[in-house]
Amino acid sequence: MEILVKLFGEGEMLSVLQMSSRGALMFLIMLVLIRISGRRSFGVRTALDNIIAVSLGAIMSRAVVGASPLFPVVVCCLVIVLLHRAVGRLIAASKKFSRVVEGDKILLFEDGVFLKEHMKRALVCQEDLMQGVRKSALTEDMEKIKKVYMERNGEISVIRK
Repeated sequence: MEILVKLFGEGEMLSVLQMSSRGALMFLIMLVLIRISGRRSFGVRTALDNIIAVSLGAIMSRAVVGASPLFPVVVCCLVIVLLHRAVGRLIAASKKFSRVVEGDKILLFEDGVFLKEHMKRALVCQEDLMQGVRKSALTEDMEKIKKVYMERNGEISVIRK
């Protein structure tokens, strides 16, 4: 037990070695937690997925700097990861639940018309939409574009004619 205290320290007065040891341990624990959480955590990037990244970072940092005990932090992070996984499964299983949690895509442009009310709802201006078109469709010619959507994750996607 004394070796663990020397290696990981106690409380907030940690040496460089102790904080580094905690950081390395938390890195390994995060690898396991991310595997449990699934690829969705860092692939889809919806609001739900951002919540897990921010929450885990904030909570785990407390263990690294000694502001909170290690074991309760790891358990808390495991609970968050399991909740994320459960909500992800519910989203995949239920279209209705998916819409409640993540919303729906918003049509911003269709057949030569910028849909101003939809753009207002999506909080984007015409230049934001055009930036998405240039990036996604590699053109500025709106005659070549059938539809433009703001996806649930905030990205702008384009359907060409």
